[in-house]
Amino acid sequence: MIVAAAPILSSTAGYVMLALFSVLWISLGLWWGRRAKSYDGFAVAGRNVGLALATATAVATWITSNTTMLAPQFALQLGVWGAVAYATASFGLFAFAPMSGRIRKLMPNGYTAVEFVRRRYGTWGTIPFLIISLFYALTWLISMSMAGGKLLNVLSGIPYEAGMSVVLLVCVLYTLFGGMFAVIGTDFIQSLIILVGLVVVAIAVLVKIDIADVHEKLTLDRPMLLWVLFPAALMSLFNNMLFSFGEIFHSNVWWSRAFAMREGVGPKAYALGGLLWLPVPVLAGFLGLAAPTLGIGVSQPDTVGPLVAATLLGWGGALLVFVIVFCSLASSIDSLLAATSDLIVNDVIERWSPGPLTDTAKRRYSAISIVLLGVLSWSFAWPNLGTLATVLFFAGPMVGSCIWPIVGGLYFRRPSAAAACSAMVSGSIVGLAAYQMIGWFVGSLVGAAVSGIVFGLVTLFVPDNFQFERLSTLEGNDDQVDALDPRQPVGASS
Repeated sequence: MIVAAAPILSSTAGYVMLALFSVLWISLGLWWGRRAKSYDGFAVAGRNVGLALATATAVATWITSNTTMLAPQFALQLGVWGAVAYATASFGLFAFAPMSGRIRKLMPNGYTAVEFVRRRYGTWGTIPFLIISLFYALTWLISMSMAGGKLLNVLSGIPYEAGMSVVLLVCVLYTLFGGMFAVIGTDFIQSLIILVGLVVVAIAVLVKIDIADVHEKLTLDRPMLLWVLFPAALMSLFNNMLFSFGEIFHSNVWWSRAFAMREGVGPKAYALGGLLWLPVPVLAGFLGLAAPTLGIGVSQPDTVGPLVAATLLGWGGALLVFVIVFCSLASSIDSLLAATSDLIVNDVIERWSPGPLTDTAKRRYSAISIVLLGVLSWSFAWPNLGTLATVLFFAGPMVGSCIWPIVGGLYFRRPSAAAACSAMVSGSIVGLAAYQMIGWFVGSLVGAAVSGIVFGLVTLFVPDNFQFERLSTLEGNDDQVDALDPRQPVGASS
């Protein structure tokens, strides 16, 4: 017997909750934003974020709606391996932990990941990386906006378009007022709410449902979901892991936090964040496995997690799920808006400006960029085309192709601009072809593999001899990068 997936909350309750959280986050954004008196404060929170706030912002940003909604979808469609596959995204945080310390050391006054690539690889490396960074940021923003609309519609019957629009507008407003101070401050509260809420939901669900019944139902009706050699699930495991590496290594969301954290804090914060995040997708994934046992009709697989939790726990559970997913949405959208506006101001507008921008001009352009990003995300999310997985993982081949140029550029002298450019372009093209011809669960895997092979071969035949001191000595004057011969050392090696 299939149970109709009717909204658990009334639309009135949904609108009230939406209004309360909207007022809360905007008020907090205004409160913390008072400290953003300069562009440095607005963009990187004064470069003085301590361990507690740094860990909280890493956890909150990484617990996106993709964690709370895609992990159950993975489990529903790919079985046990699906939930484990999403949990491998924690490896990205673990790997970025030591990298964040090196980034802070090499570029103590940096702002963006693109800035690093420009100084390390020059124009040829910057062009594909900038395109990938902007495209990925917009894709992630679209998927977050879609998730907000889907959540409100499933739980309370609020029209998708209305819910999506309000969630996005609220995040744009408080990021606009407070910049990185507001983002990290709200992330701290959001991370606490998310973690406590997930524990409560997990315990309540386990009390309501018997794991043995779930196993029996899957064994009889969907044995493939329990098969350890399920091909698509195994490919998704490695695909998601490589996607998370590329996502974190290249995204300015994580680089801007590395620049914002106090020296020495980054490695500890990202490692702790990875540990705290690791069990979250496994707990969320169990909700997807429980859906067949409950006989719930699921028209959109990316809504199965909130739907199962709300069905099992009733009105109170629906409210709790609403709070958890709303916090996870806000903590990711605000981070993307702030980090991507930094990228647009520093790596697009200022690069084309006839002279250096004043602090006031940078703040003004940041505000314009945040609003523009919000409008673009809203316009693309409005049609509600595809699931969260198909939308987000469309960028997978591109971010996967950035792994080797970033790692090689941070730690080794020999990788050249030719190696970085050819790796990113070839990995993106071949990975996107695999995405279209095979499926979303192999795009990142193929893109990263092709990129790694090309990067290694070109580095072997067209090596560089980069001097790492140039990353800091050219800060504020990096137009010299292309004028200098990369084979001529300008100082001792790092």
